[in-house]
This record gives sequence, structure tokens and C-alpha cells, in this order.
Amino acid sequence: MIPAEFDYRVAGSVEEAIGLLSGNEDAKLIAGGHSLIPLMKTRLARPSMLIDVARVPGLTGVARDGGTLRIGAMTRWHDLERDPVLREHCPIVAEAAGQVGDPQVRHAGTIGGSVAHCDPASDIPAVLLALDAVIVAQGPGGTRRIAASECFEGFFQSALAHDEVLTAVEVPVLDGAGCAYVKFNQRAIDWAIVAVAAVVRHSGGTISEARIALTNMGTTPVRARAAEAAMAGASGDAIAAAAALADQGTDPPEDTFAGAEYRRNLARVLTLRAVERAMGA
Repeated sequence: MIPAEFDYRVAGSVEEAIGLLSGNEDAKLIAGGHSLIPLMKTRLARPSMLIDVARVPGLTGVARDGGTLRIGAMTRWHDLERDPVLREHCPIVAEAAGQVGDPQVRHAGTIGGSVAHCDPASDIPAVLLALDAVIVAQGPGGTRRIAASECFEGFFQSALAHDEVLTAVEVPVLDGAGCAYVKFNQRAIDWAIVAVAAVVRHSGGTISEARIALTNMGTTPVRARAAEAAMAGASGDAIAAAAALADQGTDPPEDTFAGAEYRRNLARVLTLRAVERAMGA
């Protein structure tokens, strides 16, 4: 398939990208392009202009500021998977990054592009939801901070305004907490049929807090609230009983890969696996 005709601009700064967006309602930002280009080839997306922000300085890398890790929006999956700061202080992000697509995708795709695209089957949105992460965006009115719980509004719909540029993602330092991202797919390069992100604080086999988010169990990533509540104070067999509540309140899709009931069962099974892995089991 061949995309519809479009203009192409290379932005030299965030401010330039914002200016180009503000002047064209049909313009789209592009960095790695692994989400947008396939939609353009099938003409499900027909932007009149592509604004390339891959070369904008200052939007890559991971830096620690106290209890927060700031990840530049243009940081690629390959670099996130190997970043020593992430691997030490928030390893679930590095773990999920290593499960995105194949090596070609991981060398080109960016965390900011995935967040802005808001595909409920993609890996990082659920991880950010479990981490209570913050999305940082810059627009004509200045910088805005958006809680991950408010960022993913619907199917391919984010809280970002048309003329805003996602500049960074902020995640907490997880020193003292365990974490895991468990993904089930047909092939290693595929989207998740279901995946679970878990961040768990525990002592002596008893959970004090669990934050659990599900991939591809609705039109957005969702928190498994019933399972989280049941996990508090749980140990032993009670953890498995709590994981069995993971699909409550979800609306999993039906497609050629899996039915809704199959996904519900996967959510329960993978939640237990993720929590146990986060606890070091």
C-alpha cells in the first residue's frame, strides 16, 4: 500500500514542532514511525504533514532526580532495555522494553511514540499505569504534567492536545519494591494477547501493596483494582485467590487471536505469575 500525499518537515526544536502543529490540524509527529507508518500505508491515517522530531536535542536518555527517573520521549526501546539506571532503579521499564517487537523495531521505536499512540495492546502504557508514572508534554501554553491514569483516554486516544509535544516520561525509583512484566503472545514479535505489569511491596511473604495493570483487556490499559485490594495483607494461597479477581471490571476484546473469555483467564493466570515474580518466587 502507498500512503496518501503529505508534506514532510524536520523540526530542530520542540518549539518549532509546536509551531508546525499549531498551524496545521492534520499534521502528525513522527519519530520511529513504527506505529504511524503502517496506518498511513493502509490509509487509516492521512496526515497532510509529518513533522520529524527524531533529531530534536535533549529528548533522549534517562536521568535520576531524587526519587524520580526522567526518560526522554525519544529514547529508543533498545537503549531503555540496556540503560543501567533503569535496570537498577525501575527494571520493569527495561524488562518491558526488551519485549517490544523485534530488534529492528526496538532500534527505531521510541517510548514517547508508543505513549502518544495509545494502542491498548502495546506494552509500555500498562507499565506506566502500574508505576503511577507522569507524562510530560509541552505546548503553546508551556509544560503540562499528566498522570498516566489520566493520559490514556480511549482506543488510540490520549489526553495530549494536538499542538502538544510529549517530551518526557517520569517514573518512580522502585528501591524496596519488586516488579515484573509478564506477556503472552503467539510469537515473540507480536503484540500482547494479554500482559500484566505488577509492582509489589512485601515483607516475609506478605504483600503490603500491589499495583497491577493489564494490557489488551479493554480499549485502554486498565488497573486490576479488585485484585489490588485483595492483595493487601495477602500471603500464601490468598495471593492466588486475589489474582483470580484480576479480570473484574475489564472489557477484553474479541479478535482473531483470542476471545474475551480466553483473555479473562489469561489475565488471572498472568497476574499470579507477575506478582510471584515480583516477589522473587
